[in-house]
Amino acid sequence: MIFFFNPEVEESKSVAKAVVDVAADRRNHNFEVVGVAVGSSPEKAKAFVAEAGLDFPVIDDERARIARTLGLRAPVVVLGIDPEGYVTSLAMSTFSTDSPDAWKTTVKQIREKLHIAKSDSSNPGELNQLPLAPLFEIPRLDGGDPFRLADTRGKPVVLMFFLHTCGHCHAALEFFKEQLAKLPEDKRPELVGVSVASSASKAAIHSSLDELELDYFTVLVDPTGVAKKEFAVFGGVPVIYLIDRSGRIVQRVQGWSGGRESALLKMQLARIAGVPIPMILNPNGYTGSDVCGVCHAVEYDSWLYTNHAGAYSTLVEHGKERDPECVGCHVVGFDQPGGFSIKDHPKQLEDVGCESCHGRGGPHLSPAFAKGGNYEPTCVGCHNPKHSLGFDYATFLPKTSHKAVAALTPEERAQLVASRGIPRDVLPKGADFVGSDACKTCHAPEYETWSKQPHAHAGETLQKAGKADDINCLRCHTTGYDQPGGFPAQAALRQHPDLARVGCESCHGPGADHIAPGAQRVGTIVSLGDKCDSCVILQICGSCHDDANDPGFEFSVEEKIERQRHGTLEPGTGAPLKTSAGTRQPPSPPNAPLPKVGEAAAQTPPHPES
Repeated sequence: MIFFFNPEVEESKSVAKAVVDVAADRRNHNFEVVGVAVGSSPEKAKAFVAEAGLDFPVIDDERARIARTLGLRAPVVVLGIDPEGYVTSLAMSTFSTDSPDAWKTTVKQIREKLHIAKSDSSNPGELNQLPLAPLFEIPRLDGGDPFRLADTRGKPVVLMFFLHTCGHCHAALEFFKEQLAKLPEDKRPELVGVSVASSASKAAIHSSLDELELDYFTVLVDPTGVAKKEFAVFGGVPVIYLIDRSGRIVQRVQGWSGGRESALLKMQLARIAGVPIPMILNPNGYTGSDVCGVCHAVEYDSWLYTNHAGAYSTLVEHGKERDPECVGCHVVGFDQPGGFSIKDHPKQLEDVGCESCHGRGGPHLSPAFAKGGNYEPTCVGCHNPKHSLGFDYATFLPKTSHKAVAALTPEERAQLVASRGIPRDVLPKGADFVGSDACKTCHAPEYETWSKQPHAHAGETLQKAGKADDINCLRCHTTGYDQPGGFPAQAALRQHPDLARVGCESCHGPGADHIAPGAQRVGTIVSLGDKCDSCVILQICGSCHDDANDPGFEFSVEEKIERQRHGTLEPGTGAPLKTSAGTRQPPSPPNAPLPKVGEAAAQTPPHPES
């Protein structure tokens, strides 16, 4: 994220406060922040950096060379760049600065663009968390008693912030004029428009609406900006809110281009009016989960608590949003007609959505997609051994089943969200541990490479650190701690030298069934050479290399795996491992040791400089 700012512009202070708030999460979400001070002296830029508390590098662009190269004209811009250097959907140059708390709106918008949005709900875990519309009281365009939004409780409302000279606003008003007329009069939502033209005369607003025959709704003016502030309206208009009879916001739309958003609004209008909802699906492609949620509200709300609903965010965190091998299982209809594509990137098709499991258009358009209600064949398309070690359909189903998630308590649903990204124990547990020396006979080259790496000396690092008796350390620095055949609890490291290290079975699972006479070799131990580093190996490593012991490990797992990779697909042969990228020789032992478990990697504290 690049924060361009002119320290002499008042708007920079509010946006800087928002950027600092978001930047606090950069270590946990694998992004970096850089500031660019534009069009001011280095002295003023340094003073601004210190006053705003920018704890990230800041570049001096006094002559605006960088800003001109990128074609930036606004004095304050927040720009997102993905790992491959492409500009992302984070490109903001207009910000809310109308109130002391306006920066919070900027925070929310930046987080959404970075896929690190935080829930602002006061009731975590609750289903159907539609926010209450904030209340306001402002003048009517024609005078008379002020309009009070509270007086509309008990009936549906369409609240639209508009500009009388805006063509997009005119198109939206034409849409509502046509659609509202189709609804029964006694159930028809009231259209309330708030003019954002603070300096325009009332006559000019009247004249514009009369000329276009759009003077059919309640028009309000907002001279003090109180309504705009409460509804976070700034930048482009129209901004449209659909509010149901209980006063809750059902839909928010900013801007107007017709097409998909108008179809969604038609359905939501029927929903808040309490009339049959028209089913408007994309006949030539995928529609998106938000459309499904209009009719299937409970199912949609329960889906939001599953890992599926955050699937695309994990791609962004690990810089994989342009990797076709990864994207396909984290979006809807990847590279299918009308589905998600990396080039077009339709936002409504991010994540593992309704149509990933129920087919394009769900049962309405794909009635045979999951015939008989058996979704297992669909699940294993992505949850295969390469990407989802230890996947068991029966165990996983309750975590994604709409009915099962809806039946949980709010606390249990909140826990589902909190558990996202936490590594699972994916190694088999049925067999006894036998120690790494038992692997040496058949896997001599692998054993030799491993023996020269930090894992093979994990027990020694505990001895040197004076923590040989620390149970919390022993669990990760020994093999099979307190498990059958593994390192015994309360034992001294010297008593079991073969197990007093992070051995073969720590990563591949216990080996008693693998080495037994006449045993089936394939399938009795976990082979990792053909697995996805990010998806599978991270699960195995992450139980010890967690944030407490090795912060940032999950974002560098592929690099660290390469530094100590030692396996082959042909045991004992030393033959190179063949992958989709070609032939890869087992590497020589690394020169630089990996960070020890329990020993945080040294971090150079960031500091602003101009």
